[in-house]
Amino acid sequence: MNAGIDVPQIQRFGALYIASARLKSMSKWRTIIAAVDIGNPFFYLIAVGIGIGVLVEQGSGTSGTNGIKYIAFIAPALLANTAITGIMDETVFPTIEGFKWRKLFFAQNATPITGRQIAIGVYLAALCRAIFSVSIYYILLLAFNVVDFGVSILLLPVAVLGGGAFGAVILFAAAKIEKDDQFFNILGRLVIMPMFLFSGTFFPLSSMPIYLQPIGWISPLWHATELGREAAYDYGVSNLMVIVHFLVLATLVVVGLILATRQFEKRLAK
Repeated sequence: MNAGIDVPQIQRFGALYIASARLKSMSKWRTIIAAVDIGNPFFYLIAVGIGIGVLVEQGSGTSGTNGIKYIAFIAPALLANTAITGIMDETVFPTIEGFKWRKLFFAQNATPITGRQIAIGVYLAALCRAIFSVSIYYILLLAFNVVDFGVSILLLPVAVLGGGAFGAVILFAAAKIEKDDQFFNILGRLVIMPMFLFSGTFFPLSSMPIYLQPIGWISPLWHATELGREAAYDYGVSNLMVIVHFLVLATLVVVGLILATRQFEKRLAK
């Protein structure tokens, strides 16, 4: 045993070591990450602010959004979606890479670091990416005068909670993948796109046909969006539904992480 290696410390803080390694890996792509996290919301806000948002308000005013201007109405959804996509990128690809493409997790697991710690470390690093992305988006919302600084700051933790709920579940799903042939097509076309379109992002979920509303009910994006609107704008969500939204997201985080850590341990034990 090398005298310079503090095994008890590694065993105690293994998840943080993994998170630190993931953040260092992300830093290699910091220019691209920053460009995406700034460019995407910048052009999206321009398009909505001077395009579709103006048309919606000219057509129906703000009657369908409880008096909130359209661009502000969709802002919580955009923040939550940013957190979801950021966490997805930093859970799916590293997990498949760790188990299949480069098998890094098996090398890490050969140290005192456990499979559970590896899973949590990947998740923590993904949360850091989400916090960065959402913070950049929020700053742009302030710059575009979409929200006023103050109570709207609550949009940040709500969006990260929504992203974390999705990320915990997708971490488990990625850890289950043995063959990734169609995984990314299925994830993008049958999960991400429908969730973005049918989770009350652009209009209240209640205005959709009843047979499409269940997509929103099971979507972390809808729950985070409703919580964000209520927190920032007093949107009119009942206290009961606030509790329901929070409990759904918290449950997804807890259950998703339990399943993910068990799946990591199972695969690394082979």
